Amino acid sequence: MDIDLVLAPVDGSNQSEAAVEYALAIADAYDAEIHLLFVLDETLIRAIEADEVDADAIADQHQVFAAEMQSRLDDRGHEAGLNHSTAAGFSPTRLRQSPGSVILDVAEDLDADFIVVPREPGSDDSVDAIGRAALYVIEYASQPVLSV
Repeated sequence: MDIDLVLAPVDGSNQSEAAVEYALAIADAYDAEIHLLFVLDETLIRAIEADEVDADAIADQHQVFAAEMQSRLDDRGHEAGLNHSTAAGFSPTRLRQSPGSVILDVAEDLDADFIVVPREPGSDDSVDAIGRAALYVIEYASQPVLSV
């Protein structure tokens, strides 16, 4: 298998952060680049829109997390790059936009060769954006998917 780019969606949940470890290992094994996609859930988007949460603080958290992941790659002697972006997993105007569809759209836009997503959360009351999208990604991705 030829893997040049691994997409690792994250949403701040413990499950998504653990899945990034697998994405790092795959990127390292195939000397591939890794792209972290920070998926914002509905609750967070609404809080930002209502000025209850500072969007710059969220962006700073994403920068710190990406820098930590880059450091882990550097410690392994991994020379391929790490990039990151942020996407809204919910839209009040686009009813068909969901975390799963956003992940797959970004995977296609980036021409990702592999996607690593966490398994669905164990409880129904979880608000984690990616955990709810895992099944959708597994079912509809045109790339290989590792669900951890």
